[in-house]
Amino acid sequence: MNELDETDIQLLKSLGENSNLTTKELAAKVNLSSSPVFERVKRLEGNGYIQKYIALIDAEKLNYGLIVFCNIKLKQHDKTVGRQFVNDILQLKEVVECYNISGDYDFLLKVYAKDMKHYQDFVFNKLGSVRSIGSTHSTFVMCENKNTHNINL
Repeated sequence: MNELDETDIQLLKSLGENSNLTTKELAAKVNLSSSPVFERVKRLEGNGYIQKYIALIDAEKLNYGLIVFCNIKLKQHDKTVGRQFVNDILQLKEVVECYNISGDYDFLLKVYAKDMKHYQDFVFNKLGSVRSIGSTHSTFVMCENKNTHNINL
């Protein structure tokens, strides 16, 4: 972060809160004209500080109100099995996040489902077809209190 100055940090904060801001709106927030702000944002994108722009979508409004964190333990541990597991998981539309973790489990998945029946079908028919899985443990979200991907700078 040494190559970032206070203006870069403020731009990242502003875009993290609302990625839909125009260059003109960003310029007003950091007290610069539009041209240098445009160049700074392009530099931040080019250097990988900004990976992509997303919209946070209300899953409940789309009838995907069941959120499940699914812990996965693999049958065996080697890089071929791990890579194949990740490739298999990337194909499952219900899985929105996948983390390789330490501890009792190997992976943590965040899954959106329409309801318990949909999740059951997902576990039996989709996860069940991933041969490298040794065991799973599901935790069901009762209430989502915070949902943001923004980093507090």
